[in-house]
Amino acid sequence: DTHERLGPPRLVASSAASARAVLLAALVSLGIAAVVGLALALATSPVSILAIGALALAAAVLYSGGPRPYAGLGLGEVMVFVFFGLMATCGTSYVVGGTVTASAWWSGAALGLLAVAILVANNLRDIPTDEAAGKRTLAVRLGERRTRLLYRACVVGSFAVICVGVVVFQASEAVGITRWALFALVAWPLAIAPMDAVGGASGRDLIPVLTGTAALEAGFGAMLALGLLLGRLT
Repeated sequence: DTHERLGPPRLVASSAASARAVLLAALVSLGIAAVVGLALALATSPVSILAIGALALAAAVLYSGGPRPYAGLGLGEVMVFVFFGLMATCGTSYVVGGTVTASAWWSGAALGLLAVAILVANNLRDIPTDEAAGKRTLAVRLGERRTRLLYRACVVGSFAVICVGVVVFQASEAVGITRWALFALVAWPLAIAPMDAVGGASGRDLIPVLTGTAALEAGFGAMLALGLLLGRLT
C-alpha cells in the first residue's frame, strides 16, 4: 500500500511501525491461534481440526504474503467466502456437536456472501491505488460497474440463500433450516443504505458502505442465530 491509499492508515505504509514489528505481531497472533486450535483439536478430532487450522493459517499468510499473494490474483473473495463463511459455521458445528449440520452449510453460505460483500466494497474503493500498484484484485479485473453489481448480488444473495434453504427443507421435510430462520430477513433494512450508496459512491464515500455492510452482517447473523435457536426450541 502507498500513502495514496484511502481508508484507515496502514502501519508500515504510514511509518507508524516497522515491517519487522508488524511481522512479529502477525507471527504472535498466528501462534496464539495455533495454540487455541490445537487445544480444540485435542478435545475433538485431531486430524480434521488440525487440517482446517493449517489451511486457515496458510490462507491468512498467503492473502498478502509470499511470492504471489492470492489477493492480487483475484481470489480474495473466494477465500473469504470459504473461511469467513463455510469454515466458520461448519467448523463450529463440528467442534461443538461432532457433525456438520445442514443449517451450518446454509448459514455459512449466507454469512460468507456478506463477508465477501465487505471485501468487494473495500476493493471497489481501492481500485485506483491497486491499479497503480499493479495489484490485480477481482475488483480491478471486473471494473467499477461490475464490481458494484457484484456487491449487490452478494447482499441480495445472502438473504436469498436463507429463503431458498427454508423452502427446500420445508418441502422435503428433512432436518435443516426451519421457517424460523427467516428471522434473518429482519436485518434487511440495514442493507438499504449501503446498497444505495454503492451505486455511485467512490473513494472515501465508500467507507460508510464498509461499516454499513459490517453492521448488516452482524445484525443478519444475530437474527439468523435467534431464528435457528427458536427453530430448535419449538
